[in-house]
Amino acid sequence: MATHAYDFQPSAAFMEPIRRSELSDHLLDLETMLFDPSVRRDSATVAELLTDDFREFGSSGRVYTKLDILAELSTEQSAMITLSEFTCTLVAPSVALVTYKSLATYDSRSGSQALRSSVWVLKPVDTRYGSPREGIWQMQFHQGTRI
Repeated sequence: MATHAYDFQPSAAFMEPIRRSELSDHLLDLETMLFDPSVRRDSATVAELLTDDFREFGSSGRVYTKLDILAELSTEQSAMITLSEFTCTLVAPSVALVTYKSLATYDSRSGSQALRSSVWVLKPVDTRYGSPREGIWQMQFHQGTRI
C-alpha cells in the first residue's frame, strides 16, 4: 500500500519538543485534510482517519458515529472551511487534543463559526498491508460548538 500523507512514523523520543512541533504540524495537516471536499466524499480515506469507535458531538447537538459520518459526508453540501487559533496538546504519549476555531462558508455567503476540538490517538503497529508501521494517528472524538 502506498504511504499516505497521514501516516506518521513516531520515534521513541517523539515527546521531545521538536517532535511535539512535528506532531502539531501533522495533526493540523490531518484536520485540514478533512476540510477538503474531495477527501470528505472519499469514504475509504475518511474511514482510515477515524477510529472504529469514533464519536462526534455536532454543533447541532446531534451525536454521530463513524458510520453516521461516512454517510453524512458522502452527500453534504460543499463548504469552504478555514481554521484559526490551532493548538495541539499531548495529553499522553499516544493521545493528543487539538482545538481550533473554524469558519465554514457556503457559496460565498457569510459563514458559520465554531469552536472545535478533536482527540487523536496513535494506533499501534498495523501490518495488514504487508508494510510494518509504528502506528498511525486517528481521530477518536470530535466536537463542534457554534459561536
